Amino acid sequence: MRFVIARFPFDLTKLEVEEKMKGVKPEAVTGASVIISRRTYPVKQVGEVITRQDRRDFTAGEVTRALAGLGFTCRDLSVPAPAPVLSPLEAASALLGSSSGS
Repeated sequence: MRFVIARFPFDLTKLEVEEKMKGVKPEAVTGASVIISRRTYPVKQVGEVITRQDRRDFTAGEVTRALAGLGFTCRDLSVPAPAPVLSPLEAASALLGSSSGS
């Protein structure tokens, strides 16, 4: 598929991305991430490898859209997961703590 990242067009396939990332050690994930061959990489690291551009030249969103378009699983850790909705009884119980029943 053809993607535009940092104003440059790239023709990428899922297999090509997997090949380019072989042997690349994942860095610590602090934001958006992608799973490639059972390994979780920061999308900026993947973008740098597949485009050979400096990470400052593109956004995580550009790379995330491209990788998601190829069928990779992408996640964004900067967006917090919604808090579970508790019933009033569950909320009160959580505030008071659970009793051990001794």
